[in-house]
Amino acid sequence: MMRILHVTWVDPADRAGRGGGMRVYVAALVAAQRGLPGVSVSTLATGLMHDLRPRQPRWQRQREGHFELVNSACLAPSHAAFAAPAQLSDGPTEAAFADFLAQSGPYDIVHFHALEGLPAGVLALRARFPATRFVLSLHNYHAFCPQVNLWQREQANCRDHDQGRACARCLPVTPQPHAVRTVYAIESWLARLGTGPGTRLHRHLWLPLMQAGWRALKRLRRGQTGHARPEGKENALLQGRRGRIVDLINRHCDLVLAVSERTRRLALGFGVASVTTCRIGTDHADCWARSAPRNLPRAISETAPLRLAYLGYMRRDKGFAFLLDALATLPPEHAARLHLTIAARAGPPQMMAQLSVLKPRLAGLVWHDGYTRAGLDQLLTGIHCGIVPPLWEDNLPQVALEMHCRHIPLLTSDLGGAQELGGSAALTFRAGDCGSFHTLIARILSGQVDLRRYWANAQAPRDMSGHAQDMMTFYRGLHESHHPYRDPEIRHLVDSGLSGNELRGAARTEGALRALQPAIRQPVRICHDRA
Repeated sequence: MMRILHVTWVDPADRAGRGGGMRVYVAALVAAQRGLPGVSVSTLATGLMHDLRPRQPRWQRQREGHFELVNSACLAPSHAAFAAPAQLSDGPTEAAFADFLAQSGPYDIVHFHALEGLPAGVLALRARFPATRFVLSLHNYHAFCPQVNLWQREQANCRDHDQGRACARCLPVTPQPHAVRTVYAIESWLARLGTGPGTRLHRHLWLPLMQAGWRALKRLRRGQTGHARPEGKENALLQGRRGRIVDLINRHCDLVLAVSERTRRLALGFGVASVTTCRIGTDHADCWARSAPRNLPRAISETAPLRLAYLGYMRRDKGFAFLLDALATLPPEHAARLHLTIAARAGPPQMMAQLSVLKPRLAGLVWHDGYTRAGLDQLLTGIHCGIVPPLWEDNLPQVALEMHCRHIPLLTSDLGGAQELGGSAALTFRAGDCGSFHTLIARILSGQVDLRRYWANAQAPRDMSGHAQDMMTFYRGLHESHHPYRDPEIRHLVDSGLSGNELRGAARTEGALRALQPAIRQPVRICHDRA
């Protein structure tokens, strides 16, 4: 029997739907793995459960197969307590996590889908559990960015954190961890009373009150402080944060998985020694077999327009504000030949006003206040292209998979993993560049874009059953291999910074050479920044 623990900051069955695409994926993976013979799967949520009265971190069984870490010193999501010292180390939280592993285990695999809600120092517990393998999936960039998404000042892709100094200028609003912790504690109390997230009382009373209070607090903090500028010890923490977390990953994670090739390359550049690309599976994969590749219409006019769809969130980092601006500045003769379907919860009043102004310019505009899986096929009927325009390195958006699985070609920015789903760059534009987007639309409208190569080389989606089997192959392989950092001599070689060829020459034995293979596959770039 292989015992697997999946660790996330939010319950995979969260009734409020928090955690985005990562939560959806983990819930599907857990369900698929529980259907395999000889496998026992548990989950641990680490970031949302708190007591009303301050207490030491502890763990509790919430239901069969699911546990909660209560009172973690690390708030989740990460930006709720931007670069707090506990994100690196907190003794009581690490002790509670160690006690959980000891009491509820032993586990063959501990699979971290996020370090949010836990100090990165828990990775060092790997040495106390020699029969357990630690796996880390990079669904976001928390390990490298306290804002999680490499999104500088809520307005631009962060390409250089300037050894942490840029992080000190990142936030436009100072975080309020005490207020967030209080909200979580009240929600935990309501959940114990049966009126927590997902219930009608929570949705119609508590949630609107909380959102109104949070908006008022943000306005107040903006007026008082402008943007956060950590100083002294906090600034030193920011400068050493990335290097210290990367060092923990390199020393104690047996396997690091990236959900896209773009994510893998970024992680290597940040100093992670070895990263393997493993695109996530999806419950929508069955749509691939029962659909045919959609091609662009031959004749596009105001009465037979190009039909585009945007799914997800009305957020700036997702590229929604950019999309509105790009369509608003599109030449009128081109805009009049486009129909846009939007399925996203209502955004800020300014965005909703922009939608109203944009509508007369287009051949048509339909807005759905969110969507469900059950209604997705109908919603996407007749759509020619999806639009996924992130302004940040979005690892692999679920909305991109949902449309790709239905053989809908995707207009994507050149950031993040969505661009890898299609088999060519025919529909890719420069992120945040209205001119580049306009050029792509003009080429489509004039019939200059041929999608034969796009579909011939497109990534076939993996269903969750097959993906679960793939993951089990990874897990079993870990118990048959040797991690480089388990041997002091090999650890010294990897830490030396030698190239792959130099490592081959330095390995004295065949066993050492096998152990060094993860580092040899890519040049070793381990960051040793210190606070």
